[in-house]
Amino acid sequence: MKLQHTTLVTLLFIFISCGFHAQNMKLEYIGDAAMQKGMHVWGSSPVIGKDGKTHLFAAQWSTETQPDFNGWYKDCEIGHYVGDSPEGPFKYVGLAVPDKDGVFNSPHNPTISHIDGQYQLCFIVNENDDLKTQRIVMYVADDLNDTWRPAKGAEADGTILRQTKDSTVWNYTARLGVSNPSLIKYKGKYFLYHKSVVRKEPKGYVYSYGVVVADSVEGPYMHNPTRVTEEKMPLEDAYAFTMNDSVYMMSRDFRGALGNRGGGLLWKSGDGFSFPVENTIRAYEDLQHYVGEEYLKDAVSYRGKLDGHLERAQILFIDDKPAYLYLATGVQVNSGYGSSSHVFKISFE
Repeated sequence: MKLQHTTLVTLLFIFISCGFHAQNMKLEYIGDAAMQKGMHVWGSSPVIGKDGKTHLFAAQWSTETQPDFNGWYKDCEIGHYVGDSPEGPFKYVGLAVPDKDGVFNSPHNPTISHIDGQYQLCFIVNENDDLKTQRIVMYVADDLNDTWRPAKGAEADGTILRQTKDSTVWNYTARLGVSNPSLIKYKGKYFLYHKSVVRKEPKGYVYSYGVVVADSVEGPYMHNPTRVTEEKMPLEDAYAFTMNDSVYMMSRDFRGALGNRGGGLLWKSGDGFSFPVENTIRAYEDLQHYVGEEYLKDAVSYRGKLDGHLERAQILFIDDKPAYLYLATGVQVNSGYGSSSHVFKISFE
């Protein structure tokens, strides 16, 4: 049975001509999105294809070979799921990007975009299970038949961004390479946001985001020397989008800055290069908030607590408005299944 529960969260949007206005965004829990028996399915990224159907691209790996969740950087691949509507049900239709091992190992955390009439699929890979070697790949295609090719401005295998060797760039000290891309078009330029775990003074490391910019969607991309988020509020899994001439990111609240760590944040920028802490608000809560404690009492947690940390926010736009939110969780109530994604309907009051 499909559970439904609603909540109101205040999202701050800026309308340049009218000043500041707040709108109430209502999230209605619809149910499971991409899932597959015997597999972990992580982070569904949605797009509506030319066929009118909703296509999801998600990381996936076997629960048998990697039951402790470490398969995300060892044996992952990117699967393709299709549904007749954004609410599903979604059917697995095939492999979009295989795991090639070696130097193109474990493709993970895909995000799909449709810019300038072309589809772009960005994701991360590493070399031989070594997280210090993470880099970002961009594939492009004119359709969603999984006939992807490397972006023209990328390396031969599609690598569009590696960790910088320039000591003047903000993530020169990154210890885990570059990861978790999100691509937008903004004011005629192309912005590729990415995460790095960088040194924090006087000690430690912090999860931050930066951006590279290009004149063509297929690159090449040039580094912006400074990070776009502030050290005092770390984040993870940011999804970038534009509305009303501003740039937004929805991310996991990695350290529980504005609530518990199971929910997420909404960041806002006036230029795409700086997302001030004072403009950042709570965006969503953990899964238990929407489905209730009773629904999760017999669940299995593959990652995080039983309240169901919601991660990897990805938004489906319909008629240029946010319409559905897809979130991943490591908590599962269905026997034989690993982690999966969930879909929420967005409406405004």
